[in-house]
Amino acid sequence: MGLNIQDVSVVYPAADRRPPVKALSGINLTIDDNEFVVALGASGCGKSTLLNLIAGFLSPSSGSLVLDGRHVSGPGADRAVVFQKHALLPWLSVLDNVAFGLQIQGLGKSARIGTANRFIAMLGLDGFQDSPVYKLSGGMQQRVGIARALTCDPRILLMDEPLGALDALTREKAQELILHIWNDTYKSVFFITHSVEEALFMGTKLIVMSPRPGRITHTFDLPFSRQFLDGTPAREVKASPDFIRLREDVLKIIFADEEAAA
Repeated sequence: MGLNIQDVSVVYPAADRRPPVKALSGINLTIDDNEFVVALGASGCGKSTLLNLIAGFLSPSSGSLVLDGRHVSGPGADRAVVFQKHALLPWLSVLDNVAFGLQIQGLGKSARIGTANRFIAMLGLDGFQDSPVYKLSGGMQQRVGIARALTCDPRILLMDEPLGALDALTREKAQELILHIWNDTYKSVFFITHSVEEALFMGTKLIVMSPRPGRITHTFDLPFSRQFLDGTPAREVKASPDFIRLREDVLKIIFADEEAAA
């Protein structure tokens, strides 16, 4: 059934003698099963606010969010978040970090270790189960964070700029890895990025959001992730005329929005 966001607005109340802030206005969005939705827009357009609404960390000022027929009223195991900063527990090993959510859910030790090891292997971390996470590279730490999110078998994986802190080469490899995992696990994904190229390459649907109050001004259906998963090399996908043309169109939209808000 997927996620249906209908006419959602968020107003942050007045604080410290400042007036109320209207962060989002009239958001309508559907995220279907196995859809990879990417949100793009200038800083302050409400991308993270929208993700926090889906996660249940915030409540809308108006409108509704319905996942599989049930209203989103708080955090739940059907949604998992991967943050830009991996938010791992540094005193725990890779295995214990990945299995942590299952432990909180009360799953027995044998079952949670088996599940955790499956996703550790899927993320290319086999052999590092006993390693303290603080000894890992940034890219490996982010993979641990993704594995931890997947172990709880969420319906929707929420990713808030998860690759923003990685170097260029590691970031490209991580993009490809996430696409393969998404394809293999049949999850729905809501992904935030500031990179137009990353957005076009990874998403099946792109939403472009305007500066505050955040609104969805443009929506694009994207073919490029499927082209990659069907066997076209990533750099070839990103160098194609259709990709470059759409990249320039999206950049023009974002630059125009920033100028209008200035």
